[in-house]
Amino acid sequence: MASSQVTRSAAQEALLDAAERLLVEVGYAGITTRKLAAEAGVNNGLVHYYFGSVESLLLRVLERFTERLIERQRTMYADPELPFAEKWRTAMRYLEADREYQKVWSELQALAWNRPELRPSVGRVHVEWRAVLTEALAEPRERYRVPIPLDALVTLVATFNEGIILERLSGVEVGHEELLDWIDGWLAEAAQ
Repeated sequence: MASSQVTRSAAQEALLDAAERLLVEVGYAGITTRKLAAEAGVNNGLVHYYFGSVESLLLRVLERFTERLIERQRTMYADPELPFAEKWRTAMRYLEADREYQKVWSELQALAWNRPELRPSVGRVHVEWRAVLTEALAEPRERYRVPIPLDALVTLVATFNEGIILERLSGVEVGHEELLDWIDGWLAEAAQ
């Protein structure tokens, strides 16, 4: 790779990493082009040169972060040695471990509420996560004889996760552990 390509790639990655950190630390409203460039250690003109706008850069952050986590989830759910109940437990632990991602995703969802041109990009993230859940829940739904259509089950789990995420980001954790323990007990009982 030519030196200019390495420099371009390094600057783009530095901007993406900086934007990810700033979304977690100060949120969208606290990010300016200058602050972003300073955090990345690059000229502030490179934000627009490489990404077109701060918003486009932030959407790429969400896509990049999502790609990493979806790959992890698909790998975990595809493991034939791991029982579904353990996969569920692992996914619920990820809800705790992935708070930085959740902040990034929530920030960009909120931004898209008032910016219709951003909704399709944020919507694709929802579609990707729903695809992961559909793949993960199809077989266990049959095995556990869950009497709800698969699309409805996916919606239930997605909104369940979103609710936990939103409450945790707001500092509310009342009842989460009890709910997760109840589901864990139900899965153990249903597996017998």
